[in-house]
Amino acid sequence: MDPLLIGLDVGTSSAKAVVFTADGRELSAGRARTPWSTTPDGTEVAADDLVTCAVAALDQALADAPDGPVVALGVTSMGESGVLLDRRGEPVGPVVAWHDTRDRQDIAELQTSGIAAAFARTTGLPAGGQWSLTKHRWLLSRHPELGAAVRRLNVAEWVVRALGGAEAAEQSLASRTGWLGLHARQWWPEALDWSGARASLMPELVTAGTPLGRVSTGVFPPRLRGAVLTVAGHDHQAAAIGAGACGAGDELDSCGTAEALVRTIPVGLDEAAVEHLAAAGITTGWHVLPGQWCLLGGTQGGLALQRLLADLGRSTEDVADLDAAAAALPAGDTTDGRSPAHAWRTALQAVTAEAAAVHEAMTAVVGPHRSLVVTGGWAHSEGLLDAKRQAFGALRVAPVGEAGTRGAALMGGVAAGLYATPPAVPARELQLPGRGSR
Repeated sequence: MDPLLIGLDVGTSSAKAVVFTADGRELSAGRARTPWSTTPDGTEVAADDLVTCAVAALDQALADAPDGPVVALGVTSMGESGVLLDRRGEPVGPVVAWHDTRDRQDIAELQTSGIAAAFARTTGLPAGGQWSLTKHRWLLSRHPELGAAVRRLNVAEWVVRALGGAEAAEQSLASRTGWLGLHARQWWPEALDWSGARASLMPELVTAGTPLGRVSTGVFPPRLRGAVLTVAGHDHQAAAIGAGACGAGDELDSCGTAEALVRTIPVGLDEAAVEHLAAAGITTGWHVLPGQWCLLGGTQGGLALQRLLADLGRSTEDVADLDAAAAALPAGDTTDGRSPAHAWRTALQAVTAEAAAVHEAMTAVVGPHRSLVVTGGWAHSEGLLDAKRQAFGALRVAPVGEAGTRGAALMGGVAAGLYATPPAVPARELQLPGRGSR
């Protein structure tokens, strides 16, 4: 029987598990909603509930999977949220959502603190919201008993540990915390001190694809027992692996509810360039791949298109018709600007211009991209793809349903020794009928 790989993506809206062949072909999938709760403080989840959610997705995926040994499980996740553990290895305190704003006062204090001037050039992150250190500081200020925690793990790292793996800090996730010095690839003492954290909370730094033991605890589906475990890193970088956009100079345009542009670059931008990118809202961090950095910038383009559909009384099933109607409009025709076709064309141009601004800010610092690979739900819009071709030039569409899970599974294959590096997606698989480079 052929060996199987599983990619697990513990994301903001759901945990997604997909079973793949060793060469990356999808076989079956499962999904479970991420069980966030709303409290007077904000949005959070219990660490054990995240594991329950992940196991439910794995159960569902394996229920429809063919026979064969599961040799590896790679886990990717959202960044920034973290789990604190006590001396018994039990989670303490809530897992605060990465998008939660309870730490807004801490963010304001970060921006006027003694580390503010060095923050962007040291960490590769703008001195704003989202990063782990301000949420950690908020937790300690409201729950000082959490200062007794002895370990802090990111979400994917926690799930791997809960399934029987060793504790580790994967470098792309560590780059989203605000605690990691980008150039030194070491924990930054001043940022740790400011937030009330300490280096001993952090496990050993590793790259994605490092084997971290085997599935061995009792909460998992029985077929997983013995599978090699690895942390596959931050979900956007894992998606770049899954979509085949991970060579130096490759750029992934992930068009979901939030649009993310992910550029793979060699290690070594100087501090001034890193600071310049951060000022434009673009993060620089360690990639899931060894010896590579990742530029990441985003927009809310997909959300804007969803809102317009709702305003027009339409759904995603109507996108193809709206694309066709917009394409049929004469260039520059604004005589009936209130029609659905005009509104749709205007929206496609606007969200593409936002993404192009991020792309151009990257290009101004690191030079032209080598290739652009588009994935995500909005990659099914021919109108959006045409707008992107006009803005970016040639592009390829990756016909991958869940690029993040595919990347996680391939990193699992690396951990299990099936291959030395994640196999590239054959070029023919990166082109759908009618959606190739033009």
